Amino acid sequence: MQRTVSAEIRLTVAEPARLVFMVAVAGRPAFERLEVVADGAAIRPTELTDAAGSRLHLVDAGAGPVTLTYSARVEGALAVASVRDLDLVVYLRPSRYCESDTLGPTALAEFGGLEGHALLDAVSSWVGTRLSYVPGSSGPTDGAVQTLLARQGVCRDYAHLVIALLRALDVPARLAAVYAPGLDPMDFHAVAEAFVEGAWHVVDATALAPRSTLLRISTGRDAADTAFLSSYGGGVALDALTVLATADVLPGDDVGELVQLA
Repeated sequence: MQRTVSAEIRLTVAEPARLVFMVAVAGRPAFERLEVVADGAAIRPTELTDAAGSRLHLVDAGAGPVTLTYSARVEGALAVASVRDLDLVVYLRPSRYCESDTLGPTALAEFGGLEGHALLDAVSSWVGTRLSYVPGSSGPTDGAVQTLLARQGVCRDYAHLVIALLRALDVPARLAAVYAPGLDPMDFHAVAEAFVEGAWHVVDATALAPRSTLLRISTGRDAADTAFLSSYGGGVALDALTVLATADVLPGDDVGELVQLA
């Protein structure tokens, strides 16, 4: 399978600011290009890689327009995520958007006694049938509890609720930001990953894109660790965001199968 992805982010920076982008495919594909232009001049970003393998590109920008463009092509599959003992502790803890301690009674009442693959199926189906996918329905500070109360959200809200419920049942779970061929409308996408049967497996309660086509961008406890853009210092306005992800083959997705994310 060949997958081609791209992203363009256009910003207006009101005052000098540090910009942190996370749009590059994790694992360094054979072909990729990332360019940043600030006020008409090319800027060479500083690349950092965090403990989860997410690639951050830092730009110190002055006031004015900033545009980031990124493209990559992946032939076949990149390596699946490794398993670190520390991750199996960190991703059990409650986090900013995944209040697993608050949702413990709900998780036990709905899924007590289930394990492994059966548990992932049950949680994915439960979240998928109880939430409505409504663009713009959630705010940047809404966590899993607010999502459950509102009964609606977008991909990150679905993923946060899945993660919180699984952690409440002592299953390590985390969020992955991805490129998602087949997604409609096209955008960055967020899914959950759960550690069962000795490996990390994708859980996407939205069912909006085939899991086998997804390409990992970043990984973390929740959206606080995986935002495509963070800014520090002066005010920054997002003027335009364009994301594209395609695959030469767009397979079906058997929800009864365990799928690992590249």
